[in-house]
Amino acid sequence: MKVILSIDPVRFPLTGIGRYTFELARHLKKISQIERLRFFSGYRFADDLPELGQSAKPEASSSINIRRTILNNRLTVGMFHLISPLIKSYALRGHSDHVFHGPNFYLPPFDGPRVCTFHDLSVFTWAHCHPPERVRFMRKEIALTLKRADMLITDSEYTRQEVAAYFGWPLEKIRAVPLACSEDFRPRTADELRPVLGRHGLRLGGYSLYVGTIEPRKNLEVLLDAYAMLPPSIRQRYPLVLIGYRGWRSEQLHTRIEAAVSEGWARYLGFVVADELPLIYAGARVFVFPSLYEGFGLPVLEAMASGIPVVCSNSSTLPEVAGDAAAMCEPQDADALCHLIATGLEDEIWRSKAKSKGLLQAAGFSWQRCTEETVAVYGEASS
Repeated sequence: MKVILSIDPVRFPLTGIGRYTFELARHLKKISQIERLRFFSGYRFADDLPELGQSAKPEASSSINIRRTILNNRLTVGMFHLISPLIKSYALRGHSDHVFHGPNFYLPPFDGPRVCTFHDLSVFTWAHCHPPERVRFMRKEIALTLKRADMLITDSEYTRQEVAAYFGWPLEKIRAVPLACSEDFRPRTADELRPVLGRHGLRLGGYSLYVGTIEPRKNLEVLLDAYAMLPPSIRQRYPLVLIGYRGWRSEQLHTRIEAAVSEGWARYLGFVVADELPLIYAGARVFVFPSLYEGFGLPVLEAMASGIPVVCSNSSTLPEVAGDAAAMCEPQDADALCHLIATGLEDEIWRSKAKSKGLLQAAGFSWQRCTEETVAVYGEASS
């Protein structure tokens, strides 16, 4: 089997889809069924992945910067939409004996077998949570991908069923392949945690944690409502720490976060470097993730792998990821969420069970499994 993998999403610092692509690329190198693996970046083949923690190679980063600039201008989006596929198709000519995999919704014209990964349908079902230009561009690209693809991959069974129902795509041509998290997310000793927690003014086991983009889809209004219902003594003892980029339409959320910070029961750390994030996970007392919609829910898996009790919503894919290890409630039920957070902070019997179940649940996900199941999809696309 010969494979071409697009590595356009590999941009540092790695976010969810970038991490997925990076880990898939690394593990595909070790698969014996693949006799030739080539990486495609921008409009040309790349010799290898950029090294973790470093910037992409000039040829990859230049195309990425061009793409970002173009997507901010409505007039040039149309031109890019027409010209880019032609350039990619020209660069890929003569490789029809390979399987081409687009790991991030997009497929260029290609004469060989084509596989694409759909991570969620938020630009269709939660369009108000994205910039309008991004929605228009992605919807057009996804429509073309659906015409070009031989097989689709989703991160979860929930999204598999959603894609089939929304687009009327044959369910038998969609495979759910679960993601995994980095091995850096694991239980840590107090000595390991002390330096990083100290730099951020955090106390071991002394805070609740949320990690994710600050945006409406993450349901942070309800999280803040629920946390505000906790007795003041609990809120002060275990402040809510939020980590994540400022997302689309997040102004109101940041106003509320700033108010909570001024009252002494919240901290907003913004972006945290990759080396420190697993340690902040492992130092938390409970992880809280009430998201309204997820394509997978990687932060929940990262928390469980870190040995931290999880409280999350029961929406979309989260029950698949958390299994019976997390305490779950309806995403809009602030009263129930408040009760579960209090349990996660104070009920030592539940906390102990949740830690053990979480570690066991997380152990079922691995990049090796993800890669092997992905290669099986390549085989189906080729047959």
